This record gives sequence, C-alpha cells and structure tokens, in this order.
Amino acid sequence: MKKLLLLSALLFHFIVQGQVLAERERAKIVDQILGERFNTVLPELMDRAEIDMWVIISREYNEDPVLKTMLPATWLNARRRTILVFYRDQENGSIEKLAIARYNIGDNIESAWNKEEEPDQWQALVDIIKKRDPEKIGLNISENFGIADGLVKTDFDEFTEALPETYKDKIVSAEDLAVGWIETRTLREMVLYSSLVEITHDIIAEAFSANVIQPGITTTDDVVWWMRQKVTNMGLETWFHPTVDIQRSKEKLVDHITAFSDENGSMVILPGDLLHCDFGITYLRLNTDCQQMAYVLKEGEETAPEFLQEAFNKGNQLQNILTSNFETGATGNEILKESLQEAKEQSLKASIYTHPLGLYGHSAGPTIGMWDQQGGVPGTGDYPLYENTVYAIELNTEVEIPEWEKSIRIMLEEAGFWGEEGFRYVNKRQNELILIPSEQD
Repeated sequence: MKKLLLLSALLFHFIVQGQVLAERERAKIVDQILGERFNTVLPELMDRAEIDMWVIISREYNEDPVLKTMLPATWLNARRRTILVFYRDQENGSIEKLAIARYNIGDNIESAWNKEEEPDQWQALVDIIKKRDPEKIGLNISENFGIADGLVKTDFDEFTEALPETYKDKIVSAEDLAVGWIETRTLREMVLYSSLVEITHDIIAEAFSANVIQPGITTTDDVVWWMRQKVTNMGLETWFHPTVDIQRSKEKLVDHITAFSDENGSMVILPGDLLHCDFGITYLRLNTDCQQMAYVLKEGEETAPEFLQEAFNKGNQLQNILTSNFETGATGNEILKESLQEAKEQSLKASIYTHPLGLYGHSAGPTIGMWDQQGGVPGTGDYPLYENTVYAIELNTEVEIPEWEKSIRIMLEEAGFWGEEGFRYVNKRQNELILIPSEQD
C-alpha cells in the first residue's frame, strides 16, 4: 500500500512540479485531495477525538473556517445555510458524509435533505441525528483556536432549540477534531507543498537580485510591490502583504514590531545593506510563509563580510536547536521552553515564534512561542505536536557585530514538516546570505 501511495505521489509530483496550473487543472487536484482527506484522514481524526458525529453549520458569506476548507473547488462560498454532518461508525469501519442542503456538495458530500418532504432544515438535521443516535455531537466551539470556533451564536441557538433534550447533553466541543482536520497533511499534499515552497524561494531569489534591485535607486517598497505584482502575474495570491526591511552599520537596531511593519517607511537600498523579507503565497489551498536575508555587495566585494555570514550561521544554529526538540506529544510550550534554554546555554540571544502552517497561513495546531510571549502561550501553546503536520519555523537571534558597533537581528522562517521519520524542511532552507551586486553588469 505504501509503495502504491509513493508511486501515486511521484506521478503527482511530475504533474505539478515547476508549473502553475490552469484553474481547471487546479480544481481537479483540489477535489482529488479533498476526497482523499475525507476518506482517509477524517475517520482517523474522529476516532482520535472520540467524536462519532461532527456537525458543521454555516451561512453564505459568513463561512466557518473549517467548512470553507471542505468546499469543492467550484464552490467559492457556502450556499444559503449549509449544514454538514459526518458520522463515524467504528463498528462497521464506515464514515457518512452528508449535507442538510439543497445540493450535493461536490462529489464527496451527498445531499440528505428533500425540502419538499421536510420543509424545516433543522428538523431534517434532527431526523438524521435521531436515526444515528450518536454518543457525541461535536460542534465547532473553541476558546483557544479561532479557526475551530466557527459556529455563530444564531446558528447555535437555532440548532439547540430544535434539538431534543435527550441529545443536548451529548454536545461537545469539536476543537481537537477541527484542529486535526486543519493541521494534518497527506502525502499528496506534501508533494505539492514542496513545489509551493520552491516557487516561494524562487520569487524571493529574483526579488533579491539585480533584476529587481539597483542599489541607490530601488526602495524597499519597490521590492515589496514587485513581489506582489509577480505573484499576481503568475496567477497566484499572497495571504499577507510582504515586508522588506534594512539593517545597516550606521543605524540602530529597531525593535521587532518595527521590522515587520511599515513604521520604518520606504528606504532606498544601498551597498552594504543587510536585507530581510517576509513573504508567503497561497496556491491550491496551501500557504507558505518564508523569511530570508540578503546582503548588497559593496564595490569590490565578491562575498558578504565573514562576520555577517557567521552571524547568519547563528540563525541556522537556532533552527537546529528548535527542530531537534520536536517530539510527538510534546506541547508547543514544552518545545519552546526546552529550545530557549538550549539556546541560552549556547550563548544565543534567541526569540522563537513558530506557528502551524497549511490550509491557513497562521494555522491551527501547537503554537511554539509568540514574539511577545516567550514564556509560553496559554491555550494554543498547550496543544500537542502530532505527526504529518507543517510549521513555519520562525525565529530570530540577536548578534553583536563589533565591526558595526551594534547588534543585528538574524530573522529566518522556513516551512518544516514533522512526520513519523522526524523533522525535515519541506523544500530546503537558506544556509547563506543571498548576494546582490552593487551594480548591474
């Protein structure tokens, strides 16, 4: 079976590698992946969460974030009130995928409501619940994860009013199930993810090159908008506005929040500048989030100063510390604490703010620090690490540079995968500074 999956993944890799597909081809892949996730991922997650019925309720233009990821490629929004019911029968090893809606929802979810026979949509839902008599009814209600908290008050009130009293005490939060659905990746998705990260790296490499940057003329805003336009021209999307910032010898180190905002304003890029970008794209319902760094060569330089590359190496060192502490079942807060302690022992001035990555950019799963919460993050940081999940390995280390009579901040972010064989980067990581010529050839 594993060989068959691998062959399928290799074929898939051949189809998607190195090209941005037309919309029609994208839709086919989205629906293929969705069908696979419903039939293989969802049953395991429902068993793990010990929930045998999952009810997701949403209305058009106010979609539950989980439901939005379950819609077929041709459904850009829910229609009217859309209600999904997933019923897991462990005894028979089956899973039912039903919609209390006027239509089938793609090829994966069958309409189970005949409005002519039962005009009341809520009663149709209640009839399905009564017939299956579940032990638990999971609803998307969550204190900790916004993505898993998609059931709005109106729908909750109307649902519970229609539900017989005997079933009300069976309602539970589907938080763990919803987070599991959002965070878990299939082999096919990971093959796709590798190509997606490669595209992200390629765009950054071109942005930090003589094709885009002419030192003394080009501004950081010019590069930011070039990246936005490049993505649009490729038929892709960004899920956040990129940033490009500068560190240079004669200017003090700005605080963390300024480096990731527009507070510095647009600056002209000059020889000797240390550049940093934060950039991510969306494609085939997956998201990337990447930070890389570059150096603008001065006249006569062929490489970056050794002290800057050595500083950059400390960023890789911190990455190694963090990812070596990944362990299935460990919480985000436990991984954070252990990693910061090791960084301190290795004389690194570290800050770690790694987040789940996947169907959303800032996705659901274990939060491993926030830039302003280095002592741990209540709630989301207490969630455990599971296999087959992806993270933006996001962090920085502050390094004293005597040659510049100041400190600089090495800020890195790369997509990493945690699976049964341990940690790996989705598609490599930056190991040395990108070099930008001081003048065009």
